[in-house]
Amino acid sequence: MNLIENLNWRHAVKAYNPNKKVSQENIDKIVEAARLAPSSSGLQPFQVLVVTNQDIKEKLVEGALNPECMRDCSHVIVFAAWDKYTEERIDTVYDFTTDERGLPRGRFSSYTDKLKELYLNQSADENFAHIARQTYIALGLALAQAAELKVDTTPAEGFSNTVVDKVLDLDKLGLKSVSLMYVGYADDENNWMASMKKVRTPKEDFIIEYK
Repeated sequence: MNLIENLNWRHAVKAYNPNKKVSQENIDKIVEAARLAPSSSGLQPFQVLVVTNQDIKEKLVEGALNPECMRDCSHVIVFAAWDKYTEERIDTVYDFTTDERGLPRGRFSSYTDKLKELYLNQSADENFAHIARQTYIALGLALAQAAELKVDTTPAEGFSNTVVDKVLDLDKLGLKSVSLMYVGYADDENNWMASMKKVRTPKEDFIIEYK
């Protein structure tokens, strides 16, 4: 199947089979798709946390608007953004980049100086808003990779960031949760969304062309 067919197949699953788990091989592929996602200036200002521990999932349930999905899915993938840009974080990314490419450190200093001037003079809220947007690109690619593997998913913003951040001690990592992705296999008897037609805005209303 091609990408478009896979995207037509996928939907936001509303009930998961708690007895059917996703293989580590497939989870690795889904997370790798997120890792390879593009990000502004190549900074990748976020991390992906993969939760399989049932006790931790039960603690996360307290903050979920769809608690049964949280409880019954195979894995919960958390997309967590840096709480802010810092000079050290920017330098660390670009030092790693130059090292990997066999270039001298500081090769891109004129560019990173501009990034620092821009981001370090912004408020923490402005920083986080920009960083959080980067995570959605990774989420989209992870959803697409899961669809290719015929693994069911549910992207979720309906949760308490406070609960997730506290349970996973994200503040100690300098991170804040942005979105979740439930991963698993649908409970066919209770997944009411599966029988419904996939509906999206018609092409003629969705696309504006300038020729």
